[in-house]
Amino acid sequence: MAFIFGKPKAGVEITAVANVVRRDVGVAVLHIEGDWLVKNRRSPFSKIERFFSVNLDLRRLEFDTSKLGKYDSSLISLLFKCYEYCRQNNIACEIGGLPKGPRSLLELAIAVPEADVTRKGGGGGIIGRLGEYALNAAGSFKAQATFVGEVTIALVKALCGKARYRFSDLLLVMQKSGPEALPIVALISFLVGMILGFVGVVQLAKYGSEIFVADLVGIATVREMGAMMVGVVMSGRTGAAFAAELGSMKVNEEISALRTFGISPVEFLVLPRVVALVLMFPLLTVFADLIGMIGGMVIALGLSDISYEQYANRTLAALSLTQISTGIGKSFIFGLIVSCIGCQKGMECENSSAGVGMATTASVVESITWIIVADAVFAVAFTIFDI
Repeated sequence: MAFIFGKPKAGVEITAVANVVRRDVGVAVLHIEGDWLVKNRRSPFSKIERFFSVNLDLRRLEFDTSKLGKYDSSLISLLFKCYEYCRQNNIACEIGGLPKGPRSLLELAIAVPEADVTRKGGGGGIIGRLGEYALNAAGSFKAQATFVGEVTIALVKALCGKARYRFSDLLLVMQKSGPEALPIVALISFLVGMILGFVGVVQLAKYGSEIFVADLVGIATVREMGAMMVGVVMSGRTGAAFAAELGSMKVNEEISALRTFGISPVEFLVLPRVVALVLMFPLLTVFADLIGMIGGMVIALGLSDISYEQYANRTLAALSLTQISTGIGKSFIFGLIVSCIGCQKGMECENSSAGVGMATTASVVESITWIIVADAVFAVAFTIFDI
């Protein structure tokens, strides 16, 4: 039994014909003939779908393109619709009979998942969306806790000399996340210091207390802004780089290759990055503190009658070892946050270029968010313990 779709009307010629033939029990063959071009009149897919709805016992669809002429995207559209219909109705779609060109394009279309934007936030109303958000947040927190546990185990194994990683990788990451990050950290810290100095001079000049701008800039920089600015800059610079690197390695199946050889990706790839960034963060924070105070001093000397000696002496008198150590101590936690989130997003990204982009974006957003949350927790704890 054969179904020929798209019989021409009077005066209209169909140059792209689809002819379905029932060959064996449960097997149908779709013969594709003619020039499948957008400008030509073509057989509609609806009639092919109608054929399958009549023959419910079909379990396999094959293709015959021996009489196929020229083709463009219209043919790929037909093949993709046939494939999707077969997938949804548990019918095996044998694409081996297609020419190399259409088969490659169809495989590419199948490999990239369709963006399901319209279905997100569907039924359930506000309560349903709130519940879905809560479940996603709980799942994300669980994944982060699991990843931190794996990193902790790898660190313990490294301290015992049993972790498998290359020391050269550790040094390379330290160079990229340390010395190579100094210019951007210096620029941001200098500008933030100038802003603090400008605000302080303008406000304190109303009371004739411009000298205390040194206290304001020094304390604010070493306690809060130095570590905070380093965390934000490194989230967008190094944390995003970690996510992109590991995400690309996952897409290229390099991480799967490591597991095949019995090498833990957490030990070989994640551990050097986490250790390097945690070690570099305090040094970058000290550097940012110095540059930030210099930026505040430039503004203070330019907008008031304060001398360099007065500003330096007032800064040294205002700062204490406790205040300096609070900012440096927070920098260790910020480094751990940035490195762990960046590596986790890269290890868990989807196997596509879009997945790498989404992992990189999520890494930056979550790193900055958790840095601000951690800084707020530190501020409350320091206030309670009068630090």
